[in-house]
Amino acid sequence: MRKPPDHIGFIGVGRMGANMARRLHERGFHLTSVYDLHSTVALELATALSIQQARTPAEVAERSSVIITVVSDDTAMRSIFSKHDHTSLASHARERLFVNCATLSPDVHRDIEQLVTVEGGLCLEACMAGSITQARQGTLYLMCGGTPEAYTRAKVVLDALGTTVRYIGPSGEAAKVKALVNMVMNSNTAALAEGLGLGAALGIDLTLLREVFSQTGAASRVLETDGEDMQQRAHDCYFSAAHAAKDSAIALDLAGHAGLSLPVAAATLAQYRRVIALGKGELDKSVIAELTFRDRDGSSPIRT
Repeated sequence: MRKPPDHIGFIGVGRMGANMARRLHERGFHLTSVYDLHSTVALELATALSIQQARTPAEVAERSSVIITVVSDDTAMRSIFSKHDHTSLASHARERLFVNCATLSPDVHRDIEQLVTVEGGLCLEACMAGSITQARQGTLYLMCGGTPEAYTRAKVVLDALGTTVRYIGPSGEAAKVKALVNMVMNSNTAALAEGLGLGAALGIDLTLLREVFSQTGAASRVLETDGEDMQQRAHDCYFSAAHAAKDSAIALDLAGHAGLSLPVAAATLAQYRRVIALGKGELDKSVIAELTFRDRDGSSPIRT
């Protein structure tokens, strides 16, 4: 007998989660329900996709065989899986598969997997590289950690969301790799901001400078995605400064446990924390350039 199709629910439908849900809907997957702390956001998506807006995470799990979570941080993740709360995902974990896509501490992924396993479910971390456009187009790079069984079970869904779906190893291992990806990306972003800021102070045309950077050892993916935005002060959010700080902090915590000092990553985190202190944490990570251009000093108007 042919296995019935998955019924998929989403927890967390902000910029990334909503676009992932829309992608799966367009690919013909059966979506059941969505939940978000911001109920108006969940209602808007539920209405657009003609599915249920759940009142609690537990309602999503009750209606679904696969639950995709895209939450903001460790605290949010622990709250939706709280074993002592009847509204949580843990109350309907049996025979469910949870695919957790947020960038979290490896320990949190391991703890959630243990909780779900005890309750009779499966759990997979599917850490994402990419942004809103990639989520919408199904071209994410997905790094997965968990049991081979969970990975195999999730593969058909993940293949619709990413062009590369890579199994890294047991729970927590993909989270380590993702933390390093974002640590390096964030450091590259800070370095690019300083390069462009210094170029502007020296009177160099920044369009010319970006072109030279792109053809030399200064080339980077961040130059492609953020260089023009830094020059034009256009910081529409694709990946927020607040999330950049969170992810660099995760990597530095891992470095501390490994007994390593990472001064470049630490300096980058300090810069992003300055951005947050200025009230600009919800702008794109490219906003770090506001700290490095001589005529901006972090307080000038920013075009968004």
